[in-house]
Amino acid sequence: MTSLRNFMIMEQSNLLIMKKIVKQIKVPTGDICVMRGEKGLLEFLSIGDYGKNANIKADFLGITREINGVPNGEVMPLSEKWVITLSTQYGCSMGCKFCDVPKVGKGINATVNDLKNQVIQALLLHPEIKYTKRLNVHYARMGEPTFNDKVITNALMLDFIVKDYIGDSLVHPVVSTMMPRNNKKLTNFLLDWCKLKNEFYKGDAGLQISLNSTNTNQRFEMFSHNSLSIMEISQICELLPMPIGRKYALNFALADDYIIDADALAVLFPPEKFMCKITPLHRTKSCAENGIVTTHGYEAFTPYKDVEERLKNAGFDVIVFVPSYDEDDGLITCGNAILSGNIPTCEHKVLIDEL
Repeated sequence: MTSLRNFMIMEQSNLLIMKKIVKQIKVPTGDICVMRGEKGLLEFLSIGDYGKNANIKADFLGITREINGVPNGEVMPLSEKWVITLSTQYGCSMGCKFCDVPKVGKGINATVNDLKNQVIQALLLHPEIKYTKRLNVHYARMGEPTFNDKVITNALMLDFIVKDYIGDSLVHPVVSTMMPRNNKKLTNFLLDWCKLKNEFYKGDAGLQISLNSTNTNQRFEMFSHNSLSIMEISQICELLPMPIGRKYALNFALADDYIIDADALAVLFPPEKFMCKITPLHRTKSCAENGIVTTHGYEAFTPYKDVEERLKNAGFDVIVFVPSYDEDDGLITCGNAILSGNIPTCEHKVLIDEL
């Protein structure tokens, strides 16, 4: 893995053609940016984090208070934690009913330079930051990352890419996948990513698999029949090695009628290998158009209480994550994209607009 990384660095280090930011919107938690890539327009985020004591409940981490809404507030200094969210594709072809990114266009893979440029342009937004205790790089803005093997290339090169800007800061890459049905290379991508997580990053990388429901019909509907069934996902996940560091995360964006059978889930996804994450469905235009909502999900713990308890009783470590209104109205949450025609509904400022 290390020799492969070194080869790719030598092959790619002289190929970078910088692309400038053509739109930048400052929101309370950071910046939404659009740059010109090699095939069109790409969108990425540079944002801060409230900190785990502000917006998560995780009994296994000792954070046990219920979350009855997360107030808007100040993020931690970027020198403590910095989050960069990249687009792995121009648009997306998954057609998920809760996501606005398909409105941008079909999923065309970003290039090696596109991925590298997004990281560099995000870092250049804050030249005053020379070091951060943790740089999270999420492959989760636009696109389904498992279609693009350049994501693996980029993750292997991240410490090389960031070194001139933030030195030897800890880098933590995360892939979030919908487990696409039509990706013949899905299993190989996931095996490569897990090897990268365990061996190259010594466990300090993440994998999140979006399930949302354990009901087959609900999942086919929400993912427009473009995601594998729970059983098919389980069969692939059996091939994944035991994780070093944090377990693989099964994500449940919890709408009012979504079914989660915790006992059946524990049979298919062993709790010693997988953890669960529960969030509200973010309030995208697509959610509104399709009547998908987590009632009171931003104000009360009630929507999560029963599901969390059942998952814990089935043996899972469970994280409940709730964003603030500033985060959701600021369009930094999953499923949003200003390239789809959205604009933040919280206080914001357009710093660059050359589109």
